[in-house]
Amino acid sequence: MASLAPLRDCQAWQQARLPLSTTSNEACKLFDASLNQYVTWTNDQSLGGLEGCLSKLKAADPDFVMGHVIANGLTLLGTRTSVVLDQALRRSMETMMELSRKQPLTEREKLHVAAVEMFAKGCFPKACTFWEEILQDHPTDMLALKFAHDTYFFLGYQPQMRDSVARIFPHWTPSVPLSSYVKGIYSFGLMETNLYDQAEKLAKEALSLNPTDAWSVHTMAHIYEMKAALKDGVSFMQSTESNWKDSDMLACHNYWHWALYLIEKGEHEAALTIYDQHIAPRLLSTGSMLDMVDSCSMLYRLQMEGVCVGDRWQAVLPMTKPHSKDHILLFNDAHFLMSFLGAKDQGSVQELLTTLQESGQNPGDNHQHQLTREVGLPLCQALVEVDNGQHDRAVELLLPIRYKILEIGGSNAQRDVFNQVLVHAALNCRQKSHRNLARSLLMERDALKPGSPLTERLIRKASTLHLME
Repeated sequence: MASLAPLRDCQAWQQARLPLSTTSNEACKLFDASLNQYVTWTNDQSLGGLEGCLSKLKAADPDFVMGHVIANGLTLLGTRTSVVLDQALRRSMETMMELSRKQPLTEREKLHVAAVEMFAKGCFPKACTFWEEILQDHPTDMLALKFAHDTYFFLGYQPQMRDSVARIFPHWTPSVPLSSYVKGIYSFGLMETNLYDQAEKLAKEALSLNPTDAWSVHTMAHIYEMKAALKDGVSFMQSTESNWKDSDMLACHNYWHWALYLIEKGEHEAALTIYDQHIAPRLLSTGSMLDMVDSCSMLYRLQMEGVCVGDRWQAVLPMTKPHSKDHILLFNDAHFLMSFLGAKDQGSVQELLTTLQESGQNPGDNHQHQLTREVGLPLCQALVEVDNGQHDRAVELLLPIRYKILEIGGSNAQRDVFNQVLVHAALNCRQKSHRNLARSLLMERDALKPGSPLTERLIRKASTLHLME
């Protein structure tokens, strides 16, 4: 972590006007080290990686509430588990709550506890409200900023993801630790709201200050994707690869973006090579949720292009199958379903659909469960109908919700897989009106993203079908 400012002790946090309720300098420094790794998407092996850091943090001061806040928050934001599924996480949350009631905490720390508690209950918007309250008084609280940013991403709240950073951006002067990374975080929100020129300017500023900022590389990858600047995108990823390939939490995702350019160009074998060399091995070694959805999304996109992916689905299935009943994020559910369908595991398909329906019947305050009936179930059922060759039915399920799919979260690039599903389904429909819909959707796609070879291929297919009628 040589490129980062020295780790902050009790006094340094006090001077930053972000006092921490512990007398342990070691705990304060380990909190800083954990925060740094979270923001930079890296595991610093000299500190035992993020997991090792969090363990040492709890050992340094078991009663340090913010130590529990960051550890629990990161576990929850990983979306691999929840307090319902994980007894150890549930106990850790109970410990955090109990300690917060016993100790005289600052108002900022109390809000952090309340936000993580809300997130654990699935009340994502309420959690963001608490983090925003912190940022109003403490604009350089990176943990509040990043937790809010990631949660807005899960919610599909794109303007909020942008504006949350805009409000505090002037406070992040170069002397504030991690300030260059805030440029990258801000640029992502600008990019997702189609402000590509502003996003590119900020991402390039961030990279000029720190070329190993994998998140700013990631924003640039999105910009090239959205503009269909495929040659520039491939060139950029190739020329910067040595800077981000060791950012182990994000490297797989950046390789995924690289592969998307190749799929767009119709270079399917080259895309599969990236999958086999970089994406699949990382998924098997990390089991991270991001690596999981990237693998599912990429194989599914290739299949839609008519590519035979061999037995690759069978290798993904052991990673996704244990999560068939989790229902933490609808975005994840849809990708798990892709893998079950790809691997022909009908038992897991049925299990996911049945338990998803149950979660939507009694949603309580859980934001994702509230979306299940209106968005999650029709989306998942449409994927099943496509797999069954019932393309007209798939279109009938997808068309009414196409503008609501944003609410399941993810990026514009990630959710584009569902746009493609609708187009492919419409092209394969029996009903002429649905085939006409395909042509209309492709005109729309071409207007939004001119010069996309993938769109051009689909337009040619639609024209061929029209001539055959």
